Amino acid sequence: MSYADIILPVPLDGLFTYSVPEAMQPLLKPGMRVLVPFGRNKSYVGIVDRLHDNKPEGYAVKPIAQLMDQQPILQDAQLKLWHWIAEYYMSPIGDVMKAALPAGLKAEEGYRPRTETYIRLTPAYQNETTLHVALNILARAPKQQQAFISYLQLSGWDMIASEEGRTPSPVTREELMNQSGATLPTLNLLVKRGMLETYEVEVSRLNKNGEPHPELIKKMSAPQQDAYNQILFSFLKKSVTLLHGVTSSGKTEIYIHLIQREIEQHRQVLYLLPEIALTVQMMERLQRVFGNRLGIYHSKYSDAERVEIWQKQLSPHPYDVILGARSAVFLPFQRLGLVIVDEEHETSFKQQDPAPRYHARSVAIMMASTYSLSTINYSLQPKVILGTATPSLETYYNAMNAKFGLVELKQRYQDIEMPEVQVVNIQELQRKKMMHGPFSPLLLARVREALEGGRQAILFQNRRGWAPMVECRQCGWVPRCEHCDVSLTLHRSMNQLTCHYCGNTYRVPAECPACGSKDLQGKGYGTEKIEDQIRDIFPTARIARMDLDTTRTRQAYEHLISDFSAGRTNLLIGTQMVTKGLDFDKVSVVGILNADSMLNIPDFRAYEHAYMMMAQVSGRAGRKGQRGLVILQTKQPDLPLIDYVVRNDYQAFFRSLLAERQAFRYPPYYRIIYVFLKHQKDQVVETAGLELGARLRQWFGVRVLGPDKPAVARIKTLSIRKLVLKLELGIDMAKVRQYLRLAQTQMLQDKRYASLQLYYDVDPL
Repeated sequence: MSYADIILPVPLDGLFTYSVPEAMQPLLKPGMRVLVPFGRNKSYVGIVDRLHDNKPEGYAVKPIAQLMDQQPILQDAQLKLWHWIAEYYMSPIGDVMKAALPAGLKAEEGYRPRTETYIRLTPAYQNETTLHVALNILARAPKQQQAFISYLQLSGWDMIASEEGRTPSPVTREELMNQSGATLPTLNLLVKRGMLETYEVEVSRLNKNGEPHPELIKKMSAPQQDAYNQILFSFLKKSVTLLHGVTSSGKTEIYIHLIQREIEQHRQVLYLLPEIALTVQMMERLQRVFGNRLGIYHSKYSDAERVEIWQKQLSPHPYDVILGARSAVFLPFQRLGLVIVDEEHETSFKQQDPAPRYHARSVAIMMASTYSLSTINYSLQPKVILGTATPSLETYYNAMNAKFGLVELKQRYQDIEMPEVQVVNIQELQRKKMMHGPFSPLLLARVREALEGGRQAILFQNRRGWAPMVECRQCGWVPRCEHCDVSLTLHRSMNQLTCHYCGNTYRVPAECPACGSKDLQGKGYGTEKIEDQIRDIFPTARIARMDLDTTRTRQAYEHLISDFSAGRTNLLIGTQMVTKGLDFDKVSVVGILNADSMLNIPDFRAYEHAYMMMAQVSGRAGRKGQRGLVILQTKQPDLPLIDYVVRNDYQAFFRSLLAERQAFRYPPYYRIIYVFLKHQKDQVVETAGLELGARLRQWFGVRVLGPDKPAVARIKTLSIRKLVLKLELGIDMAKVRQYLRLAQTQMLQDKRYASLQLYYDVDPL
């Protein structure tokens, strides 16, 4: 008897063993999809992980119900990567499957291909004699006759009699209707007469993108060429290389040359970006060069499109280049040669919820090591390039310690100066009553100059909505979410209060339920309010807002970016989306409205993330032509961090933060694992946290901190506690995971904790 270990999309640890029916045994391979029974009356589509002859003991093994593929949809390298993700991030492999596969590959009914209806002559009318008969019959039905004649012309049947060997051209029903002006009922009558028949042809949803044009690749500048050569030399010794280039130094052009080199050597490239917004600009740039060699993959594409890309990557003619967000690491590659992780510092590369809580950068590095390229002449492990102007602390530490290669680009393309950063003390201006809402006089003056001079400006405020909270001015009452421990954000354009944690919405109260006062006021500034106020100040400006509320669809992203790129809008207000590598030629002024809002966050990475966001958004200014200007508004102008941003001194920032991290046992000197517990009842989760903390201290001692309430201690009606493990480098992580799972198993065996949720966040951001 043959058996198969199956991965099922359920949040349970381990694999599930089924027997393989005899008729299926010669066909079944790892990586194929199968339909299997699960429980009393459920069934799931699973992935075959391993075939073997070891009969499980202790229970009756059920047989596989159905084989769903003729060829594996998953390669060996992908299965290895799935197991690594499940192990490293302490997540059931079923959750990895759910994250990795498009929904159409997980459903029983599966993916439905798109088809198009075509028209052709029935066999009875495929000769000259019967064609004349048909035309005579249709003489009394002029609309049908015209449609029939149009078909003969489009397909070439009118010429076949005079040209031997000619075959008819395929004609779509839509094409025939457009050409002849015929309606669908008219064509249906021709089908009913038995003269024409319809048939379906599977068509791709994917954009063909046109022919490649490698001649459009620009010649690199001397610094770019030098960096390119250094990268190739680094790849001889290191599998991962950091390209640390200041903003607008031309990193993308180097990537394009590296991609072309891989294509010329018949290898594939995965190009990862942190945000879908970035994909739009990069897609246009890469399509001009690589045309139909380029495929796009991210969550704003339909599931059917993602299934088709997956299938194309397994076909004899896959895309040579895939451009995508973090989920693209799960795609199959047949000849992977290079992985580019652009803006590698970005927190968007980390999956938060649901599990697995993986970091695409780490997965990409591991992915490259699981793939190997083999031909008759060579065997090669794919290389990884991490590119950014503001490396994450861990990445730069690895580069400085020679774990990664390091290549630096210290000057902007065409020697354009880095933007000037002017710091404005808004606390002093508020005391003197010189602020116009959130805008300093200097900021307004420089934005006005830019707009009047035909240039563009960006205003950065990392809060969406109208106001972060609403408050009663009489008694101080603040509306809060019923399900989460947070205040509600006012969205005035939708006239509602929204919880940014669970998504619940509430009507805006007309009066305070605590004291009856009608004096309710929004406190603070979100991007919506910034947009409203800036319209009053600059009534002729062409303003756009870029945040989660205005970019919910793929088309919305594309329109916002193309309009600003083309100058149809000239003042862009946005959240952190505007910090992420976007390239706009005419931006001369950038305003950081409130630097302090990024600093006052209870997280050990707060200063690191704040520096990155400020440095990145500053880099949007002055990318072409004259030097750009950044107005940085803060109440703490004397902070060393502000000085690092002003001087664009990443090295000094790195050194200062590194000393702090070492003193307080944080990455890159220690590894962090968060252990989260959730339950409907606060007392239950409090008790469970204390018990789990005590268990873990038996093994890990002072490495365990907590349990504590996180900053937001209740989300979606569940109370939360968090334990923190700080683990020195070199510790046996396999043993750590073993102890954590043992403690989890012991906890969940207690009936008090039957509905307790316990999960891990490894390497949290």
